[in-house]
Amino acid sequence: MGSRPDSRRQALVKLAWVGIWFAYLAAPAEDILGDHHTMIADLLGGLGLLAFVLCYVSLVLRQTSRPMEDRVLHMLGLLLVMALVLSLTLGTPWLVLFVYVCVGCGAGLPVKISRVAILLVLGALIAVGLCTPGAEEFMPVLVLPALLGGFAMVGVRQMARTTRALREARATVAHLAANEERLRLARDLHDLLGHSLSLITLKSELAGRMLPDKPEQAAQQVADIERVSRQALVDVREAVSGFRRPTLDAEIAGARTALAAAGISADLDRAGTEHPDLPPDEEGALAWALREAVTNVVRHSGARRCEISLVEVEDELCLTVTDDGRGPKGAHGNGLTGLTERLALADGRLETGPGPKGGFRLRACVPLSRSVPVSL
Repeated sequence: MGSRPDSRRQALVKLAWVGIWFAYLAAPAEDILGDHHTMIADLLGGLGLLAFVLCYVSLVLRQTSRPMEDRVLHMLGLLLVMALVLSLTLGTPWLVLFVYVCVGCGAGLPVKISRVAILLVLGALIAVGLCTPGAEEFMPVLVLPALLGGFAMVGVRQMARTTRALREARATVAHLAANEERLRLARDLHDLLGHSLSLITLKSELAGRMLPDKPEQAAQQVADIERVSRQALVDVREAVSGFRRPTLDAEIAGARTALAAAGISADLDRAGTEHPDLPPDEEGALAWALREAVTNVVRHSGARRCEISLVEVEDELCLTVTDDGRGPKGAHGNGLTGLTERLALADGRLETGPGPKGGFRLRACVPLSRSVPVSL
């Protein structure tokens, strides 16, 4: 309902559903097949009935779930004219055509307009019936089906349009969900691979410098490279599966290792992680922020010292990473953009800019969930 048939079978099902109601056309069909009129009148009546049915089927099948178009008014006008002409010229059996005109009004017109149109067509049915000899006894049988059929079709049209809107909304939601999943995967892969590959590059350079004179230390760096690469592979698999949620403890330990490998002095005295009021999603957002900040310090800053602090400010927990490097240059990259999106999902915020003594400072804040004491 509410969509075009996708196959011949669906088209036949729809046509059969509409065709059930053609049983009411038995009276006009019997009138032209019997000996009630001349041959020319029967031929013209048959052609008129065929044209009426084709116009009605086209209107009901094509316009039930669509917005009103100009041709709907033209088709309804044509149906009404044919019903008037055939009823006035061929007699009482053809008054049933007005029932189909009422149904067509309900199928093709908006709700407010269709209600008025159905009543107008019903008035035309009564007027023609009063002018047709012998139609008085059939009027109650025709008026009630015309009224009920027209208003029932108004409900069917509303249901068809609602179904169509739900299908479109479902497709939109699926498209947005796919885009969100691609965005999440892009953020995770950028953060994971950027950090791990930077560390691997640094340790590879250290191993290369140590190889001639310090083979044992070089071997230790190579072992670290293997460990980092294996962990990166695990992290990527978890990110693809959607289960990756880093912790502050693990990221602070990783930051200490990465900064030491890059020859950067790390100040982690104010980076305690005992915060029971910190929800898991907010902790994950801060952990990603720490990883991205340390990766940028190692790769881009040229700093010799980096300070990391984790401090409560009112109802927020704020992570601050400050270095004494070259400072911000140009627009933010993909990492900071993705980080801003991550923090926004956790109702947090990101602040970046030059540090108080030069260099660069990144500050990420997320809300804390305070438990409210229960009074007995």
